[in-house]
Parts: sequence; C-alpha cells; structure tokens
Amino acid sequence: MKFANFKEKIKAGKTQIGTIVSLSPPAVTECLSNLGYDWLWIDLEHAPLSLEQVQAILAAKVPECAGLVRVPTNADEWIKRVLDIGADGIIVPHVSSKEDALRAVKSAKYPPFGERSFGAGRAHTYGIDATHHEKANELTCVIVQIEDRDAVKNIDEIISVEGVDGIIIGPYDLSGSFGKLGKVADSEVQTAIKSVLVACQKRKVPAGIFALLPEQAKDYLDAGFSLVAVGVDLHTLWTSAKEKLQELRGTGI
Repeated sequence: MKFANFKEKIKAGKTQIGTIVSLSPPAVTECLSNLGYDWLWIDLEHAPLSLEQVQAILAAKVPECAGLVRVPTNADEWIKRVLDIGADGIIVPHVSSKEDALRAVKSAKYPPFGERSFGAGRAHTYGIDATHHEKANELTCVIVQIEDRDAVKNIDEIISVEGVDGIIIGPYDLSGSFGKLGKVADSEVQTAIKSVLVACQKRKVPAGIFALLPEQAKDYLDAGFSLVAVGVDLHTLWTSAKEKLQELRGTGI
C-alpha cells in the first residue's frame, strides 16, 4: 500500500496542518482528507472507535493525507496492531520519561532496531507486499505526546531517544497536571509549553500541539510549532450547525 511519507515532510521542517477524527463513518474521513489537510489524528484514546473502524477510516483517506493513530496507551499490543492496519504513524499519549519514549519506539520498529513482531495485515497489503517490513522502520512515524509536568521536566531526555520523530503537546491534560485543567492560557502552563518548544527547536525535533480554534492554531504556528492539529470533527460539526441555526433563527424563521 502507498504511504504518505509524513515522516519525511516533518523532518524537512514543513508545516503540517491536521485535524482530529473521532467519528467512525469513513465518509467523514474521506471528506476531510479531500479538503487538503496534511494529516489526520485518528483518536483511539478517547473516541469510541474499534480497530476495524480505524482500518476503514485509514482506507477511506486519500493517500496524500497522512493518517496517524493515537493509541489508547503506550503498549506493544496496541502499537503493533495499529501499524499492521496501515497507519502512517502513531501518537503515543502521556510519554513522561526517556523510558516511556524507548518503549514506544521499540514497539513501533522491527528488529534489529526495535521489537515489533511480524504480522501480514493491511500495511503489508495483506501479504502481497512481502518487502514492507524492510522499509517500515524508515516510513513509520513515532510521535510522543507531552501532557504532564514530568514530561516537561524530562523533555531533553525524551527527544534525545533515537526513533522519536516529533512531539505533540496535549495542552488540556498538561494544564490539568498543573492543577489548572482547561486553563491553557495560564502563565505557568504557557511557560511549560514554551520550554518544550525551545527544547525541540534546539535539537531540531518537530514540535506539534493541539488547538481547538483556528486563531489559536495561528498563534502556535507563529510561535514556531510546525505540526498543528486544529479542531475535532464532532466539534466542527456541531459548531457549524449551531451557527447556521442561530443565523436562521435570528431572521425570524
């Protein structure tokens, strides 16, 4: 199967704009990927999606739009299955230490670099592509999420791990780890975000972050983040529907 080579793009410093997919109908992903998003963040951590649904979602997107799946947890049994169904890469939540980062990389990479076991799934075109495992380590993108105070403290060690291709800050959980859940604009939280960005810039590691709204995403892009996910499919749906309804009711209909 054809891969989007998302890893090559972020390593080259290209700005990549994505959005979160939490809805299971493949038509949602098909529409989003045809709009021109560079990548889609398919959420297995919080969304009620099955692996079978995620595979259908990955199959529905256009090849030029990368599909990265956030696994529910940093565990071999999730990482290998997500990669076997054809994800361009993984997003691993709550990586707070060098050991966490090493565990994610080892699960995502075939030997001798890692410990990923072999299974001929969609990524291997169900066994038709007998050479996929030979190029998978180079193609597979491993993104770790920085969502905790400890992760901020250990950021230099985390991004020094070979095989970590980039980071994404989860601003809401990060704010919660400071006892300020949802208060992303708080000065302490913003200081933590900036310190992670600076560390990544020093090591030339692609840095990403989630933004709910376009104006927030623009600020992050201006600050130097190159990997930005803006919005969630369900939030985009209901806010757009609400706007239209309020516009019509405002005219007296």
